[in-house]
Amino acid sequence: MTTPRTAEVTRNTRETRITVRINLDGTGQSKLHTGIGFFDHMLDQIARHGLIDLDIHCEGDLHIDGHHTVEDVGITLGMAIAKAVGDKAGLTRYGHSYVPLDEALSRVVIDLSGRPGLHMDCKFTAGSIGAFDTQLTFEFFQGFANAALATVHIDNLKGHNAHHQAETMFKAFGRALRMATTADARSAGVIPSTKGSL
Repeated sequence: MTTPRTAEVTRNTRETRITVRINLDGTGQSKLHTGIGFFDHMLDQIARHGLIDLDIHCEGDLHIDGHHTVEDVGITLGMAIAKAVGDKAGLTRYGHSYVPLDEALSRVVIDLSGRPGLHMDCKFTAGSIGAFDTQLTFEFFQGFANAALATVHIDNLKGHNAHHQAETMFKAFGRALRMATTADARSAGVIPSTKGSL
């Protein structure tokens, strides 16, 4: 995998205008502007812990609420990941991570399977973190899973502080994504599936 694994995707609707640029082989640098401070903080966790260079600019209908912005960023990021990994030849394909933060602990498992699905279990202890509606965490990951054609399992196993709950999930997601998109030297050029395609 000597070809740069980069992608740029622009997605415009009547609700949001989004551009995402990624480099899967980056160093975790990010430029983020979604208009929701806590959401930018969570996206930065994906970049830093996934070692993905991430540039996201979104102009959304925040005068309504954050729903369309958060969901559509998830969709556009998923599209960019799918574009960057291409046919997935030589990828590890599966990734997993446990991440703690003080009292909180989350587990994320990812399969770049070609079959979209999200299974998430988190009982947030607060309805919002700053201007971020915690219910939108599910919408972000659902949008990502659908667009990236990935199976994603997310479990917040422990936590009393909603900020910590969210942060452990986003950090674990970044680390699991890093593992799943890492090149496997032992299967260079081989698509990791008995079907021969993903």
